Amino acid sequence: MTLRSRVLILVAALAALGAIALASVLHASARAERRDHTQAGGPKVTSGTVTLTTPGNMIFRNMAWGPHRDELTTTPATDPAGPRTASGVKCLRFYAASGTGVCLQAVHGPVSDTYRALILDAKLRTRAHYDVPGIPSRARVSPTGHYAAWTAFVGGDSYAGTNFSTRTAIADTRTGRLIPSLEAFRIVRDGRSYQSADVNFWGVTFAPDDDTFYATLATKGTTYLVRGSLRTRTVTTLHPNVECPSLSPDGTRIAYKKRVKGLPKDSPWRLYVLDLRTMRETPLAESRSVDDQAVWKDARTVVYALPGDYGADLYEVPADGSGKPRRISASAVSPAYVGP
Repeated sequence: MTLRSRVLILVAALAALGAIALASVLHASARAERRDHTQAGGPKVTSGTVTLTTPGNMIFRNMAWGPHRDELTTTPATDPAGPRTASGVKCLRFYAASGTGVCLQAVHGPVSDTYRALILDAKLRTRAHYDVPGIPSRARVSPTGHYAAWTAFVGGDSYAGTNFSTRTAIADTRTGRLIPSLEAFRIVRDGRSYQSADVNFWGVTFAPDDDTFYATLATKGTTYLVRGSLRTRTVTTLHPNVECPSLSPDGTRIAYKKRVKGLPKDSPWRLYVLDLRTMRETPLAESRSVDDQAVWKDARTVVYALPGDYGADLYEVPADGSGKPRRISASAVSPAYVGP
């Protein structure tokens, strides 16, 4: 092959790569522009007043394309697919209880994003804020509103694999005192103190006594449900193969995702409920893989997110293993039920 032929081939290859790059940029730009326009057939979303104490409401992150995408929005819990009222406050993850909210946000910088946790009052005003060391993943508030917890990925970006690291923090919303990492807590496994460099925690859920919480502990390739004490700074393993626990309103059961053998590595979970008195597991009627920390709508029903056309949709399923899943809201994630 002559030098001239080689040059022509190189020029053609560079031109092709340039065309591909330009097409990718234009496609991304067009997609970003579409995100700012209301999706056809999507939910109706209008600006208004949103509070964390309005009885009977569900508050969640709106995923519908349009000017209110990513904002906290609300609907009556009895009409979750109905028109939405948008707050103007944007969150990646959210939860609320007893008039206190936690909002995990991205702070967009010129080179890369950083993240923070906002503690919100009942009118969504910021009471405190904390730096978050990675991509936000889970958020919870205690039933009393006195504590907030969040989990972030600090290495890797998916629970599905094994090459990831998390950081889970708990803040006292009254004093501002921060526990930056649960890894500082003493671990009791099988009745003995346990230490390992590979320990990870995620998915806190609180009991109403302002001391007890539950979470996932991962070490040596195994996950455990742990019960923790804020007072003694101790966590104790209770049951294996439990991820993203969620405590029922009566404090007797844990809804969680469980890895099931034989499922694909990128979608390995099924929803279960664990009876804390008997340690009996009940598989729920949802047959799809759920990568979410479920929320108890009431004592009989759990709500969770699954991928949808515009990010995620919310579904509910009975907590006793009966029935079948039902989609309750499109383009929505991170729900919290407020008021009686």
